[in-house]
Amino acid sequence: MFVLTADQVSSRTTPDRVGATLRRLNRGFSDRLRLPAERTAGDELQLLVAAGADALEACLRLDREGGWSIGVGVGSVNLPLPAGVRESAGDAFIAARAAVDRAKKRPTRFAIEHEHSPEGAADAEALIDLLLILRSRRSSEGWELYDLLGSAGTQAEAAATLGITPQAASKRALAAGLRVERAAMAPLARQLDRLDQN
Repeated sequence: MFVLTADQVSSRTTPDRVGATLRRLNRGFSDRLRLPAERTAGDELQLLVAAGADALEACLRLDREGGWSIGVGVGSVNLPLPAGVRESAGDAFIAARAAVDRAKKRPTRFAIEHEHSPEGAADAEALIDLLLILRSRRSSEGWELYDLLGSAGTQAEAAATLGITPQAASKRALAAGLRVERAAMAPLARQLDRLDQN
């Protein structure tokens, strides 16, 4: 399983964002969370998912929101699951703690740990870093197109909504790396699922 621990950056000098982020995560992942996302410390939140695709999507949402150090722990979780994530234990929780502590010192503010497969975790981390860097360079216009395409629209429909030509939308998509990101999502999710099987 995958435990995500996210620690708010500069929480002593910025307003608390944990509550609002928890509401968005619990609403957006309601049917995919093994346990609801919860505040685990003053400026920290944690959630538990079973699929690599869900772990990746949650990381990308938190990263886009900005202001989080994100650690992913992969491994076993003690069963049966308790009522809340704060009461849970297992290798994945220990790995998530190590990952978020390491993420605070990394340029992407992301890290992934697996106690029994450090090399597999390092491989996944390196590839997700590339995706995070690509996304960090995306312009506001690129994000605007990304959001329109994410709501199940076609590129031609998005172009019409934006009042630009399909060719301009295609150039914007290319500059934003939208096709590269879309092509990477399934392979990255599969790599995370393989890592979970170690």
